[in-house]
Amino acid sequence: MKAFYKFFFFAILPFLVCCSGSSDKPENPQGQPPLLTNEVDVWLTRSDETVKLIKQTNILAFGTSPNIYNNIDVNESQTFQTIDGFGYTLTGGSAEVINSLNPTKKAELLQDLFNTTTGIGISYLRLSIGASDLNSFPFTYNDMPSGQTDPTLANFSIAQDMNGVVALMKQILLINPNIKILATPWTAPLWMKTNNSFVGGSLQAQYYGVYAQYFVKYIQRMQTEGIVIDAITPQNEPLHGGNNPSMLMSAVEQRNFIKNNLGPSFQAAGLSTKIITYDHNCDVPEYPMSILADPAAFTFVNGSAFHLYDAGVNIAALSTVKNAYPTKDVYFTEQFTASNGNFGQDLRWHIKNVVIGSMRNWSKNTLQWNLANNANFGPFTNGGCTTCKGAITVNSPDAYVKNVGYYNIAHASKFVPQGSVRISSNNFGNISSVAFKTPAGKKVLLAVNDGTTSEIFNIRFNGKWITTSLDSGSVATYVW
Repeated sequence: MKAFYKFFFFAILPFLVCCSGSSDKPENPQGQPPLLTNEVDVWLTRSDETVKLIKQTNILAFGTSPNIYNNIDVNESQTFQTIDGFGYTLTGGSAEVINSLNPTKKAELLQDLFNTTTGIGISYLRLSIGASDLNSFPFTYNDMPSGQTDPTLANFSIAQDMNGVVALMKQILLINPNIKILATPWTAPLWMKTNNSFVGGSLQAQYYGVYAQYFVKYIQRMQTEGIVIDAITPQNEPLHGGNNPSMLMSAVEQRNFIKNNLGPSFQAAGLSTKIITYDHNCDVPEYPMSILADPAAFTFVNGSAFHLYDAGVNIAALSTVKNAYPTKDVYFTEQFTASNGNFGQDLRWHIKNVVIGSMRNWSKNTLQWNLANNANFGPFTNGGCTTCKGAITVNSPDAYVKNVGYYNIAHASKFVPQGSVRISSNNFGNISSVAFKTPAGKKVLLAVNDGTTSEIFNIRFNGKWITTSLDSGSVATYVW
């Protein structure tokens, strides 16, 4: 019998959607069914790419007519974390390819990415301190000839990034001056390391104090360019020493560096920049927890950052750390989409696990990896990631395309501004969701159907509901 009802419902779905809530509306003077006004805007992306972040035209109005379908209950009285933003890493390679666009196309792209009214409103960016593996070549801000050191940092310079990341950030800040920035090194200067190499090695203990001043100089120098660094992590992927550039930093080393050097140096310099620990996979929550367990380090650390690489890694690790240290924040700072990926599969996996998953596990932000690259997935260093697909592919000075990573973030960033608060919503079956209340008072629900068939369901709020559906693999953002 339930199968019959579902068949019948699909047959009349357009009528039901248009007439949802009719029992609560007065009849018009002719005694005809009520004329409804739309109460919920819906923005949809389908896994087959036929629809990408398109506002739907169906009328959705809240009502109380009973049906047999599951409910997503949205409850604004139950609140969780305040949101800092959604975005990407603006690598040196991203800046290089975006800056290669002709002025008109570049302005068009930047407005689309960062304008909070007409664009998708990216509100959070991650920068590399020195080069990441998605630069054309590795460098730091204090490179010295082989065999030489610079313990006073007299040769510190961000010149390598002035015409790239720095120049582009200034243009972005003109569009969105409130964007938050997290900065992360892939390596310390080679003369500070145990192996004098861009790849692997560790920070020598004798240079802990000098390296702390390296961070101070970076933050202060960026400030002179009008770029405020909201937070840093001491090391990108500290348990992965095979990238170019990279540096190993054990939990004990990072704990000692933070409590003895980095935290006190920030304090002495009067910096309010947050220190966020870890910045690596969810499979080792013990790493940040061991740092937070130290009373001296605890006082300097704002929270912990995570990625979601490797099979079997569980995004719930963010809640594990949050529950153990509820006064400390958690962040999600990196996840890439691959050059050989499938749009539909990447859309549903990233929305469910990265965006919804991180938000439901207390993250204050969600960042995908690289903002932009060229048609060959470059630039990248020798040994860097050759298969990381940017949210944007710049094909020529006159053309770019939007990839799945764009839509993964856009379904949240366009509708959930900084200062929004996550509110309660539930999952059921193959439907995953997360809900927010914006500073303007709007409610936003992001949902994905991770199943193999279409799902019909209700979105229930304050005792009334709308009835809607999502095809297999589809993503929708509902706003009311």
